[in-house]
Amino acid sequence: MNEKDFAELAAGAALHALSADDENRYRRALVEHPEWAAVADVDADSVALLGEGVTPVAPPPGVRAALLAQIARTPQGDTAPHDTDAHDTAGRTPGVASAGGPEEPAVRRPRRWTRLAFALAACLALLVGVGIGAVALNAQLTRPASVVALQEIEAAGDAQQATVELDGGATATAHWSGSVGKAVLVTNGLPETDAGKTYELWFVRGEEPIAAGVFDPEDGAATALLEGEMRAGDAIAVTVEQEGGSPSGQPTTDPVIVIPTA
Repeated sequence: MNEKDFAELAAGAALHALSADDENRYRRALVEHPEWAAVADVDADSVALLGEGVTPVAPPPGVRAALLAQIARTPQGDTAPHDTDAHDTAGRTPGVASAGGPEEPAVRRPRRWTRLAFALAACLALLVGVGIGAVALNAQLTRPASVVALQEIEAAGDAQQATVELDGGATATAHWSGSVGKAVLVTNGLPETDAGKTYELWFVRGEEPIAAGVFDPEDGAATALLEGEMRAGDAIAVTVEQEGGSPSGQPTTDPVIVIPTA
């Protein structure tokens, strides 16, 4: 066995893809040629590196089948035997009994697909890692501002919240933080408004209502970020206004939600 043949076995060993016979040949070669251990170490480190930092996920059902199909379509060896393999130094053909002697075993050539499998596995791991990263990044970038703000508030050391129960069993919870300077309203069971109407948020600062955006619940649930900076002592209120919000910038109906924060 030469070093190139050993490299083929080392790649298969790193991927745990060797047959029992090839595994034995690989182990014997390591003992007989300790200087080749560096080749095996590089392949093992490469496989380990591909797995680092990637959250384990179940691969799509077709990935394994596609990989095996690609391997099956790839030639498993040379189309014609090499001269050095066809005859030994005495001119005898391997596997054929010589005159007066027992049959000599044919020299077994290593499987040439192991390097290909190693490269395919590396590419596959890279693509999966990139795909996972892209999904995570996309989810991070496309999160609603209200969800981001709620997470910022909950992570703050001075995070506070207050909940009120409305008629019909609906609830509304205000989350706020003085250090973050934001407030988020989370509702559950809130009824839909009539056509052409919407819910409008307000900071109530003393006696002054300050418009803070509009929202529409979906199946009674909503997570709404109040626009503008919240100040200490502000109450959070909600009224029903015409679609787009009160044109005068002042509430036109009595509030359906009022949550004191002081």
